[in-house]
Amino acid sequence: MTTGNFRPRGLMVAFIVAFLSCKILGAQESEEPKLTTPPRPRATVRDELTISFSSGDMELDTRKAYLADEAQLFTALYEGLFSYHPYTMSPVPALADHWEVSEDKKQWTFTLRSDAKYWNGDPVVAEDFRSAWLSLLSPARESPYSSLFDIIVGARNYRLGRQRDTSRVGIEAPDAQTLIVRLTAPASFFPSMLCHHSFSPIHPSMLDKKNWSREPPVSNGPFRIQELDNSRIVMVKNEQYWDAQNVALKKLTARFTKDADEASLLWNSGEVRWIIGDVNLDTLIDSSGISFNAMFATHYYFIRSASAPWNDYRVRRALNLALPWEEIRSVYALPAETLVYPISGYPEVNGLDTTDPEESARLLLEAGFPHGVGLPELVIQITPSQDAARIVGLMTRAWTTLGVKTRVQVVPYDQYFDAVKQNDYTIAFSTWIGDFPDPYTFLQMWRRDSNLNDAKYNDADYEKLMERAMNEEGEQRLQTLAEAEELLLNRGVVLPIYYYPALNIVDTDELNGWYANALDIHPFKYLAFRSLRPLPGVAMLP
Repeated sequence: MTTGNFRPRGLMVAFIVAFLSCKILGAQESEEPKLTTPPRPRATVRDELTISFSSGDMELDTRKAYLADEAQLFTALYEGLFSYHPYTMSPVPALADHWEVSEDKKQWTFTLRSDAKYWNGDPVVAEDFRSAWLSLLSPARESPYSSLFDIIVGARNYRLGRQRDTSRVGIEAPDAQTLIVRLTAPASFFPSMLCHHSFSPIHPSMLDKKNWSREPPVSNGPFRIQELDNSRIVMVKNEQYWDAQNVALKKLTARFTKDADEASLLWNSGEVRWIIGDVNLDTLIDSSGISFNAMFATHYYFIRSASAPWNDYRVRRALNLALPWEEIRSVYALPAETLVYPISGYPEVNGLDTTDPEESARLLLEAGFPHGVGLPELVIQITPSQDAARIVGLMTRAWTTLGVKTRVQVVPYDQYFDAVKQNDYTIAFSTWIGDFPDPYTFLQMWRRDSNLNDAKYNDADYEKLMERAMNEEGEQRLQTLAEAEELLLNRGVVLPIYYYPALNIVDTDELNGWYANALDIHPFKYLAFRSLRPLPGVAMLP
């Protein structure tokens, strides 16, 4: 998922994250908490939580959403076969009561919980999964996460319009409680993938609705929407939820703040008890809630390689060898030479860290562009950010020396996501957060058929490696994925800058069930207030 927030919080972030651990996923220092029933509300315990997001432009349709803030909100509204563990991010059985895997590990048969319901009381049945997934795969829809489903037999051909027979897609619902999924290859990470909101069921009444923001959607998660407008979403506990007895909060209010100062003001007043988006750290009265942690996320630039001459990897390689990498990354505590954060078990990858102007000039000459002569103007698209301006300044200086003409195109924050889907630029940036703790979540989006492939990268060698990895398991699979990443880096399509940290304002002494984790997803189901205590400088009446 992409962060959905390109507004700079200042270089302060870069220095604070120096305190972060350089290993995540499997490297937590504290003991993993057990998932227990939250304490029942008492007179001194609150059961209503207000949170702050940076933007009110929330997409509620699980088939269309792809921003991090939406993914967080969806942990309250929707639930699939599995959900995220709040600490480890490992898959926890949700609507899947139990399942069986065939001997060749390609067929998964799920039995749904008999008490799974939507908030209106309708049962969640297997056909709701099948119809939702096929709807998401519809070629006309172009859902951002449709390529995640390529692991399912026939899904790729169906979403690309190569065949229209849904019976040839490996998703079956033989009865109300049974869902059968046939995969193209063994995939031990399949349950982790199924935690993602794109694999949620959809109530039949919502399938053909084009705009889910006009009225509360019929959802099946621990909470349901009671009110929504441009400034807030009010959610109440879903009493029909199969595990409602273990949901402590009765009401959630998502406030959409217009800027960082408003978010800080809401925190200082005590109204908001968790800030997810922008915040002015300098104006916080109570700074004990500032939470920074390393995350399975990377900020990078990419080169669109759909057409000549940028589809020649020698040209792209020449561009990245000309860059002053050490200077570009010098202000970050977690500089990134690779796309995938170095997680436990993943082989070491030779990243981008070499500056070699002579080799850069030689590659341009070999590609037919001596001293940059003949190259079209290189257009770099950024947002009005000081940090982006600094990076692009260093890039343009290096490439101008190489003989490459450059032009910077500044796009307003609220238009940036739409702009990167257009064709009028050469280079842009993004921040990607892994949707589940596996390198595949970063590498699959560079495949030629991926809807997330904004770079329009198309490399037969890369495709072969990714296909090979799909038929491997364990260490061998990770080794092949590492080879694919190294090829991606060497051929210059992606330019990693730094590993993106998670910033939240939340008091974990006040809010139970909230844990810093690698994906920065904190399922609302597990949250509960501890005993009420006053804010600094505020006296409590007896």
